[in-house]
Amino acid sequence: MGTSKFALVTGAARRVGAAIAAELHAAGFDLAIHCNRSMEDAQALVARLNAERNDSAFALQADLLESGACERLAQEALARAGRLDCLVNNASGFYPRAVGEITEEDWRVLVGSNLKAPLFLSQALAPALKESRGIIVNMVDIHARYPLKGYPVYSLAKAGLVTLTRSLAGELAPEVRVNGIAPGLVMWPEPPPPENVRKAVLARTPLGRSGTPEDVARLARFVVCDAPFVTGQIIAVDGGRSIGW
Repeated sequence: MGTSKFALVTGAARRVGAAIAAELHAAGFDLAIHCNRSMEDAQALVARLNAERNDSAFALQADLLESGACERLAQEALARAGRLDCLVNNASGFYPRAVGEITEEDWRVLVGSNLKAPLFLSQALAPALKESRGIIVNMVDIHARYPLKGYPVYSLAKAGLVTLTRSLAGELAPEVRVNGIAPGLVMWPEPPPPENVRKAVLARTPLGRSGTPEDVARLARFVVCDAPFVTGQIIAVDGGRSIGW
């Protein structure tokens, strides 16, 4: 890797994570693109970024639900890059599971990906981030505050991530800033919900439309690059939906 600042973005092969990685790359960061099962997409993104700036990105694979995986990913990223200036905890499990149907496996997957992995990866990389006076950005969700019907485990995991963000902001200060970004509707899930559901969601969004992954990525770039006196904050990017109209 070169002498640029270095960022690790988890779940960065596709969708919002890929947009954040591309935006940070445009801001001058070299990157580790983490993925679990989407290595083909990750390698395609790495190839595109390296075509823009030689030897500026590489891919790392890890199942963050496995015991010790966060520590191994941290070690591999630092071994390749030699430093860390920014950690974006973006990787996330997301699926519905209604009360009465929740299993211990649902707990393992949803809490593990949305709360446990960000904690242990942040812990493993805290010394390197302190050395560089870096930043952690946790991808939260507006449903951490307003639980999403049918998604109680996911919602509580993201609520835990809000508290973790604020806790780490205190624990790692003054060397490391820690903030959260809470997207609203920026991409429909796969497969998308029926049209009537989509219309109902947009009707509750003051701007009357969905956002884009680039909306989230631009906010991430601002928080990382242009907000040196901001820490412990959760910033919504949701078209106004979280005002509760």
